[in-house]
Amino acid sequence: MTMHLVGPYLTTTNYKKRKQKKLTNNQKVKLEAEWRAYNKRMRKANCHSAQFETFELYLSYLRGEHKPKKTNQEFKPYKPDYSHVRETPYIPSLSDGIAGVAPKKEPTKYTGDYITGIATMHKSNLVPITNRQQAIEVSQMRRN
Repeated sequence: MTMHLVGPYLTTTNYKKRKQKKLTNNQKVKLEAEWRAYNKRMRKANCHSAQFETFELYLSYLRGEHKPKKTNQEFKPYKPDYSHVRETPYIPSLSDGIAGVAPKKEPTKYTGDYITGIATMHKSNLVPITNRQQAIEVSQMRRN
């Protein structure tokens, strides 16, 4: 049988509403303790509007039947109140004529006059040579 022959009555979605199981007295006692702890957490988190006034509302929330209250408050954009801002006159800072925090340092540039060469001393230890005397000392070095 091919799928195009199957009618719309065949579906994998279940539309059957199941009855909620009744709660036992022990379950009600536990849930009431949870309700009190939940309200306490909401007060500590400063979310007073998220608390449930009655235990029945908390039960309906747990069972998925809860409809949150609709408030009739309209959105009002925030307008800051500038009455607390202190009026301070502009006072320029005392300057000693130096521009900026510190003058910019000139970048160092190698001119090519100082180092005359590079010598290898003790295997692969490269040493810069600045004058003839250093070159002689490196060439006369031996292992002990």
